[in-house]
Amino acid sequence: MSDPLTTPPADPPAAPEVNADENRRQVLYWRLLARLFDSEEQPTLEAASVAVAGDLGLPPALLDPSVSVDNLVQRFPELGEELRDLMAEPEDAAAPERVGADEVRRAALVSKLLLNVFSTGTGSVTATRLADWQQDAAWFQRALGCEPGQLRSRPGGEELAGVLAGLEGDLVRRMRLREVLADPALARRLTPSMSLIEQLLRDKANLSGVALANAKTLIRRYVDEVAEVLRTQVEKTTVGSIDRSVPPKRVFRNLDIERTIWKNLTNWSPDDQRLYVDRLYYRHTARRTTPARMIVVVDQSGSMVDAMVNCTILASIFAGLPKVDVHLIAYDTRALDLTPWVHDPFEVLLRTTLGGGTDGTVAMALARPKIADPRNTVMVWISDFYDNRSLLTDFQSLHRSGVKFIPVGSVNSSGHQSVDPWFRQNLKDLGTPVISGHIRKLVFELKSFLT
Repeated sequence: MSDPLTTPPADPPAAPEVNADENRRQVLYWRLLARLFDSEEQPTLEAASVAVAGDLGLPPALLDPSVSVDNLVQRFPELGEELRDLMAEPEDAAAPERVGADEVRRAALVSKLLLNVFSTGTGSVTATRLADWQQDAAWFQRALGCEPGQLRSRPGGEELAGVLAGLEGDLVRRMRLREVLADPALARRLTPSMSLIEQLLRDKANLSGVALANAKTLIRRYVDEVAEVLRTQVEKTTVGSIDRSVPPKRVFRNLDIERTIWKNLTNWSPDDQRLYVDRLYYRHTARRTTPARMIVVVDQSGSMVDAMVNCTILASIFAGLPKVDVHLIAYDTRALDLTPWVHDPFEVLLRTTLGGGTDGTVAMALARPKIADPRNTVMVWISDFYDNRSLLTDFQSLHRSGVKFIPVGSVNSSGHQSVDPWFRQNLKDLGTPVISGHIRKLVFELKSFLT
């Protein structure tokens, strides 16, 4: 047994190693959280963060929320490459065992993006402020590894895209839109978006003169941009099935050489080293182009803008296809036949009135006489279905008659869908579930019917 008087004391436990870079990264993130939840600056965190940015060789403007990301990149172009794909790390990327200067620099850049996009403040908003935020949101999406506007199509991106749309909608609502539209210079600063279009459509009755002209220009720009995207989607899937009931046209360009050789192999002459052909085979090229009638019914009450705009534009695109007869009806407590303007979604939107009550029975009364050949008719009904429940009987009758019935749920500008649960369940039981989410689903359903 050792003598406590003569045995030297054990060494004290070693102090944990201090990681200075980890501490600097924590300072940046604590400063980010403080600024997100409180507009007042915390002097200690601000001073420490400025020192960290200086050590990293980053410009002080990086920490200034009033400087937009787009403006920062214009002044310091090298930061643009760093921001792209900044937060798009591979799923299997392992966290570093020890935080280094690169992770601190990344934290500083991420903080800039998050603060500028998610800290939108309060009070009135100018056209310049909205434009700057939209550019910042675009850089945020590039940092996530996708181009602006493509976030919804990424796995797990739907919810985040909805948050961004909600923030943008709040900024638009806080903007003195009528005053901005009345000033051509300010109106030119506006970038068309679903949130902005929604406000313009709701307020168009109160606009006149220059303000109304600028509003129409913005709506037209947005319609054209969306139409270009949707037209591409339609064209990619606009391929009819081969109609084998039509004999192939016997011309050289349709000659099926491989099949002709295969079918005549028994006529091969070893002596002559020749293949004698008894019959030529041709490819079938005729495609089935059955004339179809499409009836699009749009509920223009409540939060229907997103679905209404997209489907109105989609109806115009299908109306331009050969042998597709498209009819368009909008309704609230009254029904309006917009078929004469179906080729021009811009004119359709100008004739719609958002808000008011809902009575789908008046729309059904206008739509039913348009059904001449049920099995050659598709009806797209766009609504949140908070409506007269007697409509279900009409929907069931249409389905039994052979009409292809496609219910489309409402989607507002924030990306949150709202559909009456009773109708949702009953339509599902009918075998016609409500389509909600991306417009590609509706394109697929319509193409499947038409081809």
